[in-house]
Amino acid sequence: MHDIEPFFKWRDKYVASHDERSPFYQRQYNEFQYTKKVYNYFIHPQWDEFGSLTLYTKLLFVDYSEGYAILEMIGEWNDSLYNDIMFLKREVIDQLTNHDVHKFIIICENVLNFHGSDDCYYEEWYEDISDERGWICFLNTLDHVKDEMQDHRLQHYVNFGADFNDINWRPHKPKVIFKIIDKMINGGLQRQLTY
Repeated sequence: MHDIEPFFKWRDKYVASHDERSPFYQRQYNEFQYTKKVYNYFIHPQWDEFGSLTLYTKLLFVDYSEGYAILEMIGEWNDSLYNDIMFLKREVIDQLTNHDVHKFIIICENVLNFHGSDDCYYEEWYEDISDERGWICFLNTLDHVKDEMQDHRLQHYVNFGADFNDINWRPHKPKVIFKIIDKMINGGLQRQLTY
């Protein structure tokens, strides 16, 4: 797992640790020492902690004028034992929404498991952004992760599932990904970016 590095090809456009409005502003990274773990396996030091014991993120891109953010996740998303959504909402999402970010693309292809609890924080997140015509989209969830999310009724607040899986986002610029996902959510475009 230590070889799974957060996506880095947009760093010429955005670096969260250089952004004063980012929850990860001035974050320091030690490229020579691995300290973060998922399932007792070390992960790459570029992943960011936000309070969870099993889930990490990387804020890949934010466009404050368009009001969207793209985050990549890795680990086990465990709301049942560790209330990961509370940490994500309070430590990351709330700081971004305070700066008028209302559309969120969360890349979940490295989320290995999901253990749900109640959906209160997802509902709160949705309500916080719905006045601004905002949305939340989980891209590329594994099938068993998608099934567990559906079992916990997250589809009432989050866009995910077949239409948003197998999306080949890496070759594209962030604005292209955003525009396509925005049109998909708002019904103006069928899925086009596939592997």
